[in-house]
Amino acid sequence: MTQHLAARTAADSADALDWWRDAVIYQVYPRSFADGDGDGTGDLPGIRARLPYLANLGVDAVWLSPFYASPQADGGYDVADYRAIDPVYGTLHDADALIRDAHELGLRIIVDVVPNHSSDRHEWFRRALREGPGSPLRARYHFRPGKGAHGELPPNDWESIFGGPAWTRCPDGEWYLHLFAPEQPDFDWEHPAVADEFRSILRFWLDMGVDGFRVDVAHGLVKAAGLPDIGGDDQLRLLGHAAVPFFDQDGVHEIYRSWRRVLEEYPGRRIAVAEAWTPTVERTANYVRPDELHQAFNFQYLGTYWDAAELRSVVDASLAAMRPVGAPATWVLSNHDVTRHATRFANPAGLGTQLRSAGDPVLGLRRARAATLLMLALPGSAYLYQGEELGLPDVTDLPDEVRQDPAFARGAGQDGFRDGCRVPIPWTVAGSSYGFGDGGSWLPQPAGWGELSVEAQTGDPGSTLELYRAALAVRREHPALGAGDGVEWLDAPAGVLLFRREPADGGAAFVCAANTTDAAVRITVPAGRLLLASAEGAGGEPVGQQGGEVELPADSTVWWSAESA
Repeated sequence: MTQHLAARTAADSADALDWWRDAVIYQVYPRSFADGDGDGTGDLPGIRARLPYLANLGVDAVWLSPFYASPQADGGYDVADYRAIDPVYGTLHDADALIRDAHELGLRIIVDVVPNHSSDRHEWFRRALREGPGSPLRARYHFRPGKGAHGELPPNDWESIFGGPAWTRCPDGEWYLHLFAPEQPDFDWEHPAVADEFRSILRFWLDMGVDGFRVDVAHGLVKAAGLPDIGGDDQLRLLGHAAVPFFDQDGVHEIYRSWRRVLEEYPGRRIAVAEAWTPTVERTANYVRPDELHQAFNFQYLGTYWDAAELRSVVDASLAAMRPVGAPATWVLSNHDVTRHATRFANPAGLGTQLRSAGDPVLGLRRARAATLLMLALPGSAYLYQGEELGLPDVTDLPDEVRQDPAFARGAGQDGFRDGCRVPIPWTVAGSSYGFGDGGSWLPQPAGWGELSVEAQTGDPGSTLELYRAALAVRREHPALGAGDGVEWLDAPAGVLLFRREPADGGAAFVCAANTTDAAVRITVPAGRLLLASAEGAGGEPVGQQGGEVELPADSTVWWSAESA
């Protein structure tokens, strides 16, 4: 299966040159999306069967979290073989069929690539352990002698993201580096074999027909020379806020320049997206310079609470950072590593992105719907996480004994509550695992999950699913929405965001108003036509008028089509 184009015609028909600049990309976490063989775990055949649902939803591309051969120490982000499918998910033939079907439906496929670390079951690492100190394979990872009189102390003071030391000692006395779990040893990207191997891996999947890659821990591949100590405890509080010697080193950019050259060998404008946690959006912009990657996740936006002033600040900073490098801004509210935004916004501000409190679910859903319309109105590309279109909350009351997040077991580092956003999503009102599959689900689903299912919400004009479908249809059709690099802010009361976007090639303008306060607010909007509202006004009447003053309900967002200036 080399160099096949996997029925690319439909996917390539729509503005192929710059498709990523305004794409809405839907993340699928394979274990939890759809189970095709009834073993309780999601898989590629299950995803393939649900592709028509995603096409009908109105997304442009599907990002698949890892499905590679893996011992599953960290949900597949510990890869043992980058060219094989884990049997729990299917086969390479299943992957080929999924890619073909997606392209026939006009969907592109983005796959995860995990270049910072492998599984400890990867053949390179197994040989490195087996052959002992001095093995050439050890140079492809970070093996070091320990400190102390007998080498009994770690080589430096780095802490694992999942808690505890970032080093594990081998029986032969040497230590190896793992910024995440001990089962995830870090590659040493100074070794040319590592770079050669990953260029080969990219070509393998590009030949399979994938349209791009989401680069896991894109900021972590290069470590500071000499692996210097950081000093002090509680290092993890520095992540995303300050410089650390194992993240966001300038040397990563030459790697991505070489990857860009590989991507440009292929037709159809294949792309790469950086998962890059950096202290500032300006540092993030370095990953998307014209000769590097195409997009980078906007974690600053994801971590911003439902507050008008904070949101405007992040929006302005994001657009300003991307404009000089000519890259699209990206916007995201949820993913597989954070508490779903319907639950984050149900709780008070300042609690971070991993919560164990359900908060006020009615308030959380109201804010989540409003936040989604705000996000989809912004210029650039947007990411959705599976189930958010159903308004799913995080499952915050999972019993400790069923949790599988490795950070939870280590008791430090990340809070370890990521399982709550990974509970298999509901498709039907009733039935085994609410339509997820015929054999239960690998994490327990809560009672009442069926009331939030695709079946329950389809055709209900007030449902969150139909709101997403309508919003994505408007976003695709309105000439002022999608790609762009700026917004025109309009005067608005405190707690309200009001902005206008003009089309590049003529046509109607667009106005978005988001009220982040807990009370209705009267605002003045330009003459135009109501397009969509995340909530109804007092008494249930539709929101919006033909110009003049409009009452904007609490915690809501409204879209209008307006006359061009």
